[in-house]
Amino acid sequence: MKKVALAFSGGLDTTVCVPILEEEYGYDEVVGVTVDVGQPEEEFEEAYETAEALGLEHYVVDAKQEFAQLCLDSVCANADYQGYPLGTALARPVIAKAILGLAEEKDCDGIAHGCTGKGNDQLRFEAVWRASDLEVIAPVREMGMTREWEIEYAAEKDLPVQGGNEGVWSIDTNLWSRSIEGGNLEDPGYVPPEDIYEWTDQPSDETELIEIAFEDGYPVAVDDEEMEPLELISFLNEKAGKHGVGRTDMMEDRMLGLKVRENYEHPAATTLLNAHEALEGLVLTKEERDFKATVDNEWSQKAYEGLIDAPLVGALNAFLEKTQERVTGTVTIKFEGGQARPVGRKSEYAAYSESAASFNTETVDGIEQADATGVAKYHGFQARLANQSAKKEKPELAADGGSDE
Repeated sequence: MKKVALAFSGGLDTTVCVPILEEEYGYDEVVGVTVDVGQPEEEFEEAYETAEALGLEHYVVDAKQEFAQLCLDSVCANADYQGYPLGTALARPVIAKAILGLAEEKDCDGIAHGCTGKGNDQLRFEAVWRASDLEVIAPVREMGMTREWEIEYAAEKDLPVQGGNEGVWSIDTNLWSRSIEGGNLEDPGYVPPEDIYEWTDQPSDETELIEIAFEDGYPVAVDDEEMEPLELISFLNEKAGKHGVGRTDMMEDRMLGLKVRENYEHPAATTLLNAHEALEGLVLTKEERDFKATVDNEWSQKAYEGLIDAPLVGALNAFLEKTQERVTGTVTIKFEGGQARPVGRKSEYAAYSESAASFNTETVDGIEQADATGVAKYHGFQARLANQSAKKEKPELAADGGSDE
């Protein structure tokens, strides 16, 4: 008996994959696995109902806590990709590990997904799975399936397919972000309707202040109320979402070279990233901030690729852990007009002196203002020399001394 574990959502792609894995790949048994990383309850209901109608052995693995922790790890790295917080990218390795764990527990011979050959997710899943001894199968990619073909096949086989949102948009939701793509959104010039958004209200003139506390780079409390990662993220999604915080409409460059139009919602992520970066600005030195920007960018790129367990990321994490030792304090965030703006920050580790920065103090730790005169004279000295040299006329080239004789 050959057995395969399938990443199962109950949608069109994964529903079609069930008979395909049996008929085309010769598997006797398909095990459906759905991983909970904060999706809405109706998605689980769809998966349960579809699995039952298919007679599919189905499991749901709760990975919300693990995913929430990874999301907050990404805050320490100020992680984003081309300007938006990473959500789907962070979730995929967590999902892949959970499915692999169950596949090995159930003694499966193979492991499969319903990703297309055009997207990023196929790479993120398989980066985890190909470290195992299981056969990795991608029916949609390998058989060149199109959405139209899948719909016809499902009708022919009388499969219990749920269109989901009438098939207008392709939506992926997890604890950290909600992505909306497909349909008319594939036209970069199309202005999306307000109803594509569920997490964020239309920005208004209403304002609100909140205070977020950090310890060693991690958010731990809001307005003096301590919260675990999952609770804190959920709370801020609702709080910031009411102010329209965290909308992104962008052209995204995927790993395979395709450029796609994406819409995202990420209220908590935007709020926490803005607050964290503001606190780092208070406690880290200029040299640390400059170098950390490179580290953050590398961390974000590997996370986008789904390679969060790569050796490079382990090395980057060591640097992040060291810098975050002083990222402890509070940040006041103002929600206003769809923005989450840092308007105040406090820390006992501040690399800042109010008296030194003040225009009302004459000296800085015994250094007189006049002492800066020498620095001012040398500042830009080499550039001035270079500019003066550039103004000199170039000498004419001497003749080569040759002769026509």
